[in-house]
Amino acid sequence: MNKDVIIACDFSSAAEVFDFLDLFSNMRKPFVKIGMELFYSEGPSIVREIKRRGHSIFLDLKLHDIPNTVRKAMRVLSSLDVDMCNVHAAGTKEMMKAAIEGLTRPDGSRPLLIAVTQLTSTGEDRMREELLINASMEETIARYALNAREAGLDGVVCSPREASLVKNSCGCDFITVTPGIRFADAASDDQVRVSTPAMARENGSDFIVVGRPVTAAADPAASYQRCINEFLI
Repeated sequence: MNKDVIIACDFSSAAEVFDFLDLFSNMRKPFVKIGMELFYSEGPSIVREIKRRGHSIFLDLKLHDIPNTVRKAMRVLSSLDVDMCNVHAAGTKEMMKAAIEGLTRPDGSRPLLIAVTQLTSTGEDRMREELLINASMEETIARYALNAREAGLDGVVCSPREASLVKNSCGCDFITVTPGIRFADAASDDQVRVSTPAMARENGSDFIVVGRPVTAAADPAASYQRCINEFLI
């Protein structure tokens, strides 16, 4: 799969997301992320309809449970024909292997499966004080990424700042999907480890996930094109 910009469609209803996607009718259909809010509000039907409209889909549900539960959940999700989905790397290699087993269809095909390392809203101080992880952010992400690769996953979610670290640890073919993208002239909102599209490109990100800088922009189509220009061109 080629590098791309993924728009985080963090809306609460089908009407909102369709109104938003209609803004892109005169340009290429963007790769979109469907997260918990939209999926829990509208269910699998929203995934099927967005796919029917021709969009690639990253289903961002971050599964994290016992291996058997994750295996069964992934078996259900595999029927939705998404292009990418994810789990939490903290669920251990056993859980990630179970996720692949459930996600793989009888014909051997499956969506890309990636693992969340540390959320971009988490700083090293919180990781140490609240999660009791005493290793550095870089060490933790490198270890989680290696675990994901050894479990057979295709890549990880990490901040753009750690994309080059993951590539160095796991190889250039290991996918890095990086949220926490902000334009240089924008606020970071509730994100901590942020980066611009251009910096993400330089650090080796394969996909950037952009939410409010596009969805809350006065001209979302223009902001999306700006992401394309800074990240891909």
